[in-house]
Amino acid sequence: MADAKLILLHEHKHDEGIRNFLMEVWELWVKATPTNGPPNPAYTIFDRNAKQQQRTRAALRAPVGENGTIDESLRGEPSRKTDYVRDFAAENLAERLLDIKRDYPTILELGAGAGQLRKFLDAKGTGVQKLIMCDTSDAMLQRDQQDDHLYPYEIERRLIDEEFLPFEENSLDCIIASGSLHWTNDLPGALVQIQRALKPDGVFIGYMLGGDTLFELRTSLMLAEQERHGGLSVHVSPMTETRDVSSLLTRAGFTLQTVDLDELTVHYPSMLELLQDLQNMGESNAVINRQTYLRRDTLIAADAIYKGTSHGSYQALHGTEEGHYPATFAPIFMIGWKPSPTQRKPSERGSAQKSLKEVL
Repeated sequence: MADAKLILLHEHKHDEGIRNFLMEVWELWVKATPTNGPPNPAYTIFDRNAKQQQRTRAALRAPVGENGTIDESLRGEPSRKTDYVRDFAAENLAERLLDIKRDYPTILELGAGAGQLRKFLDAKGTGVQKLIMCDTSDAMLQRDQQDDHLYPYEIERRLIDEEFLPFEENSLDCIIASGSLHWTNDLPGALVQIQRALKPDGVFIGYMLGGDTLFELRTSLMLAEQERHGGLSVHVSPMTETRDVSSLLTRAGFTLQTVDLDELTVHYPSMLELLQDLQNMGESNAVINRQTYLRRDTLIAADAIYKGTSHGSYQALHGTEEGHYPATFAPIFMIGWKPSPTQRKPSERGSAQKSLKEVL
């Protein structure tokens, strides 16, 4: 399945008409969100236990042969074939850390998964001597443990929940968050804990999926359910916007923040293979009020809408002329520093000696 994928990097631009239409659909989804049952506690959006189980099952999954038998020797291989999103983001994180041009003997990585960051971490350029990999799933942490000898620094693994960090205040020089923060119920609280754990002038670098991530799948499922059943269910988790991340970093006490958005578009042979890859990534839906199944007629309609083979005005919604199913992954990258008396301060407003016109 991995060989059938075409990975493209490009700047995604929305047609204004499509954007307005999708906003109307989104408003319908918000109004249709289930409200039956007892109210959930504040900030409880995601089922953290379900997410941990999804990641564990993904790490332990083995391919099934043509005769229906499971090949135990290849356990974890379906998960490895879906590392392309985490690899893309991990390489970006490693480049950002290298650009800082400081030595960080010990680096703590939250949401480390199977260790994609270590494949791109420049030990000489960053001065790393020890990488502490943290995750909520032990199976995912151990998936590629056999490769530890390939890296010239010590690797330690710890089971840690990003919402409850056990580290002392002012104890760490560098914390990296590798794509797990978009599943936290209390993102502001998690960022505050990260900031507290850093030493003065310590750096936090991370990414989380947000923005237009999987908007093609989300809108196709929403339109299909609205058409077939006259209602909407939550099948793709809500996403954070770039502007929200910048505000949250400020609220958490970080200075000199940098927030930017990148996009990776992956072309799949079918919608089913996209859903299978999300499952093997451990990135399936984990919203509290999620529907745990998809009706067959909804899948058929969503596939047609996604590809653009029917449904009148939806014909060219997402599919390509080559018959591919494009899926957007939009990692939001962030950098923040813990305040320090010796830290370089931004210049005061109006202190410039030359105008921008003179420079240009």
